[in-house]
Amino acid sequence: MDKVLNLLSMVANEKGLDFEEVKEAFKRSIIKTAKKILGDIDVDVELDENGELKIYQNFTVVNDDRALEEPEKYLYLDEAKEFDENASIGDKLRAELDLSKLGRSGAMALQREFEREITRLLENEIYRKLISKLNTIVSGEVVKVDSEENTWVELEGVKGVLPRRNRIKGEKFEVGDVLKALLKYVHFDNKKGITIELSRTAPKFLEKLIENAVPEVRDGIIKIHGSARIPGVRSKVAVSSLNPKIEPIGTIIGKNGVRINAISNELHGENIDVIEYSSKPEIFVARALSPAIVKNVKIDEKNGIAYVEVDPNEKAKAIGKNGVNITLASMLTKYKIELKEPQEKSNDTSKLENLFKI
Repeated sequence: MDKVLNLLSMVANEKGLDFEEVKEAFKRSIIKTAKKILGDIDVDVELDENGELKIYQNFTVVNDDRALEEPEKYLYLDEAKEFDENASIGDKLRAELDLSKLGRSGAMALQREFEREITRLLENEIYRKLISKLNTIVSGEVVKVDSEENTWVELEGVKGVLPRRNRIKGEKFEVGDVLKALLKYVHFDNKKGITIELSRTAPKFLEKLIENAVPEVRDGIIKIHGSARIPGVRSKVAVSSLNPKIEPIGTIIGKNGVRINAISNELHGENIDVIEYSSKPEIFVARALSPAIVKNVKIDEKNGIAYVEVDPNEKAKAIGKNGVNITLASMLTKYKIELKEPQEKSNDTSKLENLFKI
């Protein structure tokens, strides 16, 4: 019987699975096979550390018609006494089953069932690994682009899909391309297997690209407070530094813009505004509307509205082309932004400057 343990050990090593899990899968395979061939019986399987395999069929001792109707589960008392002379009604008895008596068809059925169990273990292992990578960037080779322009990517032995809705407008991928995306969703179903959804349009994808490109972000020195995107067009990301000696915006942009340009290229030329976060909502809203110069901000917390004063010549900048700038600022700050012109024409910016005073 050492051959059984050797076989299970070999399977575990080849597939990268836990030996104990493989052993339990083998026991489940025997139980399922026995039930398929012998009917709905109660079966126990024991496999000890020495490789001794024993299979038992369990019976309940009764003194009624159940022994006649379901002989695979129940024994009359007089039959039970042939196994154990001390047997009494309600006792549980078991008889050893000889696996070889299941025949050639039984052996083939056991092999198929064990293969299915191993496949499930492999899927579970892949699922656990993928779950640990949720909301991180993964990469893989494009293996198919279907008629609906969904892009299928090979990821560690399982295929993930980048739906068309999660693809940046204007992007096109071909079989053989290597694609980076955010691992957005993972689901496991016993019938359908693993479902994986990828995204290149999620704000988190931008944040993770920055994290991967900037060591200070990875190390926690610079913190990303949030981001907003119109994928492939423009985005805004709010950052702060926990180290006063490290300037967050310049660090993320990189020397001559090398870091931010590389990220922009990955996002199909998306323009990225990096702004410094502030816990004061008035300052945060003003910064989020950059490059427009803001005169004053008044926050209505109850209704979630930010009333922003800008000079007439700054209004177009605040709104941006097709409303992109004000939309992103609103998404980033979580306030509905309403622009208004100052009631009195003045160069006095003291209202906003006061917000910056300690």
